Amino acid sequence: MLLVAAVSAAAVAVVAAAVVSSDGGSATTTATEPELREGRPPLSFALGFRTDPEARDLARAAALYQRGNTGTAAALFAKHDSLEAKVGSALATWPEGSLDRLEQLAKLYPEIAVVQLHLGLARLWANQGDPVAAWRAAIDAEPDTPYAIVAGNLLYPQLPRGLPAFIPSFAASPEITRLPAARQLEALRRAAERGGVRERLLYGVGLQRVGRPVSASRAFASAARAAPTEVEAQVADAVGRFDKDAPERAFGRLGPLTRTHPNEPTVRFHLGVLLLWTGRIEAAQRQFRLAARSQPGSPLAREAARYLETIRRARS
Repeated sequence: MLLVAAVSAAAVAVVAAAVVSSDGGSATTTATEPELREGRPPLSFALGFRTDPEARDLARAAALYQRGNTGTAAALFAKHDSLEAKVGSALATWPEGSLDRLEQLAKLYPEIAVVQLHLGLARLWANQGDPVAAWRAAIDAEPDTPYAIVAGNLLYPQLPRGLPAFIPSFAASPEITRLPAARQLEALRRAAERGGVRERLLYGVGLQRVGRPVSASRAFASAARAAPTEVEAQVADAVGRFDKDAPERAFGRLGPLTRTHPNEPTVRFHLGVLLLWTGRIEAAQRQFRLAARSQPGSPLAREAARYLETIRRARS
């Protein structure tokens, strides 16, 4: 089992959970004093596998901030000069001057997603300005980051969090899965350079799991070009193209495969995943059932059954 999934999940969980109950719309400024939301805006950093002293301070400060110990968090943020530290310092004094400082940071660093993401959250919590514009700026600035994925979650709160993941029917070699999580992605990259279609697909899976969807899409597209008749490569290419703003890019690639490969579990399963990510639950269930029946006992059939059970529990 690849372990790299833990990185992006940990980076986005706090923000996604904290804002999931919001209406996802833009706040508007009125002539009266705007009413603040309760509490503080969520704060989360995508630090990857970093273990340097600053990363440890940022992680600890973010945890302290979430628990309400903003004074100690502010002291830790003040030790560093990175943009993450500046964002943390701005929010640690919430609401005193926080929004103004983040607005200033966004003007100085308009192409930095961590700044734009938290500016949008601050605007939402302050009920001032347009949070949607900031979240779209985060995606436009750095689409190949966990911050862009979180921004997508906030823009589409009615859809599942994150992006659809391609799940291959095969696993990485034990030589890779036995490595520490921090070394797996590099091992997958080297294997993709030397190997064939499967190695490229596994590298794309690793990139998806660390929150790099653009790089993952490129890896999947490379595999698809190298193997135009290999169904898993074509499915991965389709899944990698999914965009919450333009889901038709993925469906346009995957839909035709249901006609040419109607009994392939990977086609049915991943079509179900894409349908689920666009809110079409009944249609997704149908595809998961077809996937589960097409090759009973296969890894994707079992995964389809797991999705069906998850949907059943969510609805009960």
